[in-house]
Amino acid sequence: MSKLFNGKKIELLAPAGNMEIFKSIVTANCDAIYFGGKNLNMRMIRKGFNFSNDEIREATLMTHNLDKKVYVTVNNLLNDYEIDEAIEYLHFLEDIQVDGIIVQDLGVLQICKEENISDFEIHSSVMMNVHNLEFIKTLKDFGVSRVVLSREMDLKTAKLLQTQTNIETEYFVHGDICAVNDANCYYSSLLWGNSSNRGRCFKPCRWPYLIKKDGSIFSTKYPLAAKDMYMYEHIPELIEANVTSFKIEGRMRDADFIVDLVNTYGEAIDRYIANPLSFNRTKHSKHLFNNRKRDFTTAYAFSKPDLGFINTRYEGTGKFYSTGKVFSTPIEEPELTNEVISKIEDELDNDHVSQVIKKPDLSVKVNNFSQAKLCIELGVNRIYLPCEVFMPDKFITTDELQELVAIKGSTQLYLDLPQMMDDLQFDMIDQYLDKHGDILDGLLVSNLGAVKKYGHKYKIITDYNANIYNSKAIDFYKSLGVNEHTISIETKINELTKFIRLSNNPLELIVHGPLRVMYLDYNLYENISVFDTFKQENNKYVDNDVLVLKTDKGENPVYIDNNQRNHLFTSKEFCLLPNIASLNFDNLICFRIEGQTYSIDELKDIIMIYQSAIDDPSKCKDLYSNIESSRAGFTAGALSYKLNIE
Repeated sequence: MSKLFNGKKIELLAPAGNMEIFKSIVTANCDAIYFGGKNLNMRMIRKGFNFSNDEIREATLMTHNLDKKVYVTVNNLLNDYEIDEAIEYLHFLEDIQVDGIIVQDLGVLQICKEENISDFEIHSSVMMNVHNLEFIKTLKDFGVSRVVLSREMDLKTAKLLQTQTNIETEYFVHGDICAVNDANCYYSSLLWGNSSNRGRCFKPCRWPYLIKKDGSIFSTKYPLAAKDMYMYEHIPELIEANVTSFKIEGRMRDADFIVDLVNTYGEAIDRYIANPLSFNRTKHSKHLFNNRKRDFTTAYAFSKPDLGFINTRYEGTGKFYSTGKVFSTPIEEPELTNEVISKIEDELDNDHVSQVIKKPDLSVKVNNFSQAKLCIELGVNRIYLPCEVFMPDKFITTDELQELVAIKGSTQLYLDLPQMMDDLQFDMIDQYLDKHGDILDGLLVSNLGAVKKYGHKYKIITDYNANIYNSKAIDFYKSLGVNEHTISIETKINELTKFIRLSNNPLELIVHGPLRVMYLDYNLYENISVFDTFKQENNKYVDNDVLVLKTDKGENPVYIDNNQRNHLFTSKEFCLLPNIASLNFDNLICFRIEGQTYSIDELKDIIMIYQSAIDDPSKCKDLYSNIESSRAGFTAGALSYKLNIE
């Protein structure tokens, strides 16, 4: 049974990795326990963990007998091969009366609606990246009763959103966190074909990177390796922020560690409830510190973190906690070889391919006015004007926008909204659209809140960061009026073909450009000044004023935008040029070039090559043989890999 403070429900939520650990956790000082089944959850990386269906049934009974609750994580992205399994599994969880499920994929909400599954609570996972009011309103409309708030959210915002929506909120109070914003790291997919959004993260954020900038190399070690979240000394602030559920991370931890952690937090909450005026915040702080796995941080709870956010102990690097073995080491991004080209071609040709009457359009995401003007001059069908502009460029002026409108002809202009939008950004976008929205052709959006806010008035295309991975998620967005979707950059080749065939909406596919694989509120640019330089060396592929993360396997540029967010890109250029001829699906209506980081001359050459390939797909391989990469080479990213289907 949950605790109460001034009438507010307080729940301490504990993790369990397997049945053996669960039996120790269930009698600890917690109010609820969460765990995952053998599939469809975000902890798929280690053997011997997660619960069979029989164990889920047994654990649910044990938990209820102790008057506690159990939540099951159905929190990875589903591909279309897994939809039938998910339907059966959700019915099973309803039948055995689990108290709730934790969900990342909006397709799961669509399944629950279609199948009339409603006898448990639905909680949005932290991987859903809930970060604004409109997002929460939409989730409530679809039956979500609790949101696990984005780890980049401070407690003041958490309280504001809860007060405005009256929804239960959950906040991570202890354990592993990531420097990359939730559900916005795609690097494991592109490197190994293993998605961090599908429970198979190989921790490239915890590699030993050197930082290069302005012709110098800085003596960094692990510049993206975040410390562990630690809110033990801030229980009063969590309660004051109306947080209902205090969530401890640790489904991969051993029983003794988690039981001690849960009991320590539980005892502190009980003490505060019993007598808040005499509450000792630090009573067991030293004990927790002495038994830590990494050093501690409060992350974004009270302010945007500085360099103190980053861990330096060995447990903070890419190593397992229990054994000290290396989790992963830097590898080179997969190369676009003839073998990969043939594999993609075979998969596309073996699938059902329609005889397309209309050739696909070509769209380009630009970074500045000059790029946009070039696209119009070359007859590009669609241009995306970003609100998150990579510096030193600036957002286009009103005069520049008017000039683009005057010369655009049949070219469509879309505003690319910020990927993460708080109330201030919504306020600015509202005003901009009120003044200029009538001359735009539509919006490119990355989060559900923007769909909810603007879908009634503008043509909406979801970007790949919306993490739409299956046809049920497309149906969910279609019910909100979304017109078109950009296919996820995590999609493997046989997932791609099935996704395209099952989509009930038109699709856009990125075909060329460096891909953004990490999106961070954490600002590397702001924090490198404290490090010494030890060597002079120019960047290999980008200007020296661009910060680069360097390993012995490559250099990854990190761009900073006008909102001070950081964007880490692949060192190689994604390229589907040699496979254009096989991409003749009738609902694949647009090919896209990610053009933000190219010079004018580079972008011009790329656009003209793809226009030639679209006009005459039989030329695509000849065109590819003559194209030269301006970066470290070409890659097909996640499409280099094929999903194993049992």
